[in-house]
Amino acid sequence: MKTSFMLSSATLFAVLLFGCKSGNEGQGAAPAAARSAPAATSSAPVAQLTPLPGKEASVPKLTQATRVRFATTSGDVVIEVYPQAAPNASKRFLELVTSGFYDDTPISRVVPGFVAQFGVNWRDPHKAWKDKEFIDDPGFFALERGTLAFAKAGQPNTASTQVFINYQDNSRLAEPRPNLSFWVFGKVVEGMDVVDKFVRVGDPSMGLDQDRLWTDGGAYLESLPVKPTMIQKATVQ
Repeated sequence: MKTSFMLSSATLFAVLLFGCKSGNEGQGAAPAAARSAPAATSSAPVAQLTPLPGKEASVPKLTQATRVRFATTSGDVVIEVYPQAAPNASKRFLELVTSGFYDDTPISRVVPGFVAQFGVNWRDPHKAWKDKEFIDDPGFFALERGTLAFAKAGQPNTASTQVFINYQDNSRLAEPRPNLSFWVFGKVVEGMDVVDKFVRVGDPSMGLDQDRLWTDGGAYLESLPVKPTMIQKATVQ
């Protein structure tokens, strides 16, 4: 069983179950049906992120961004992705978007005042992304309200598909720790009011059962008395 860890607003750490690892693990090639190149970034003026304390002199200048629109059952959300802020995370997120990975998937964890999390697709060929981890980026920017970062599995270089949106300033998540440190790669620039309306389902702290989602998400969602907010379609703008 592979478990992932992420700081919680209540307890410092909360366990996020990514499900059992199977097949080839690590940083292998992307699934064959999902090797889509991310769209070219724009050089137009972009929203700016806030440097972490002490990082002001070393932060990369953000001159490029790619916009992604999430059409959800709660409304539309527009995200700016900054390749200069976190190259590896930005590349992976855009690969997942263009491959259709996030389409018809739930917002699986909503903790008001902390985070909203998504990124489980149990269908083939998308499920193969779960084991395709990538190398961590350096952390330069504050995890303020509306920013996005990848969840990890309790040790460095274990991010793969799951992403969280910060409801508040969670910059403590960027503090260096032996196993955990999170880094911003994007920000909600339109529709944060929609993010605030995401439906809270499952365990109050952990959300939906991720093992069940990865195993048979369709049947699991159908069985729920309260349905989560669904990402209907994710598209690069």
